[in-house]
Amino acid sequence: MSIRISKYFCDSVINGGHGVKKKGNVTRCQNQRAKRYIVKESTTLLPFLQKVLSHLSRNAVKSVLTSGNVVIEGNVVTKHNYPLQQEQVVEIYKDNVRSEHSLRGLMILYEDMDIIVVEKVSGLLSISSGKEKTLTAHRQLSEYVKTSHPKNRIFIVHRLDRDTSGVMIFAKSEQVKNKLQNSWKDMVKERTYIAIVEGNIQKSEGVITSWLKETKTHVMYSSKKPNDGKKAVTHYKVLQSNQNFSLVKLNLETGRKNQIRVHMKDIGHSIVGDKKYGATRNSIGRLGLHAKEITFKHPSRNEMLHFESQVPDVFLEKF
Repeated sequence: MSIRISKYFCDSVINGGHGVKKKGNVTRCQNQRAKRYIVKESTTLLPFLQKVLSHLSRNAVKSVLTSGNVVIEGNVVTKHNYPLQQEQVVEIYKDNVRSEHSLRGLMILYEDMDIIVVEKVSGLLSISSGKEKTLTAHRQLSEYVKTSHPKNRIFIVHRLDRDTSGVMIFAKSEQVKNKLQNSWKDMVKERTYIAIVEGNIQKSEGVITSWLKETKTHVMYSSKKPNDGKKAVTHYKVLQSNQNFSLVKLNLETGRKNQIRVHMKDIGHSIVGDKKYGATRNSIGRLGLHAKEITFKHPSRNEMLHFESQVPDVFLEKF
């Protein structure tokens, strides 16, 4: 039996190099949150685990498996005779891997020497704009990494609005942060959002292009003049709709401030709960925007990472 792990999955293709050690016919990839092993020849799961966990008894290995600590291709696997193919990646997590540090409104999806990928809830700031001790994702992760070493630091790579939930990337060094930010268009292959918007969008899919500007009160808007502002491009596709709402998949070609919120307002279908950008109601008790997926190239090794979180139930309840 296999189930989707947490609220995300991570597909990774490991091509050797950084953090890799070989042990027999298994390549072991070092990870602070999990031990990762590459299958070198076809077998089944229990014998494979007995080999890589040779310091444990057979019953102890079975306990690791039945406790849900083994992850294969993003799925928790508990079946003893689960078939393994060459080059598959098997991750073995510790029992307390998610409880090492208390995080509020934040879940760590992935961590290594260079990055931390998290999912944040709606209502939590990515980072504070001032020096006040506001609870933010950045502040919590800063405290978290210092539990390993007091000089450890965390750097924000990109932001989500306070009321937007979903997947975010943080860097563990300024060098990694700069590399991701400076090469964002090349390294980030896909960013997908899900929004619940007001009304029934008649055109099932399309592309919205405009030039965004900002008022003195920090409200973004689309200029009526071409090239007057920062170019913003949003691709959308309607997934479900009824008389009152539409559930929309959005892919960003650019990543401007409040881009999706402005573009939904531009086509006459403001995001539910977004009073700043024209919403007339808030029937779900939050902003109806969720950063669902991100696919990017690891900043230090030739590896593509993909993370996906579930669409909030409150979005789906309207359909």
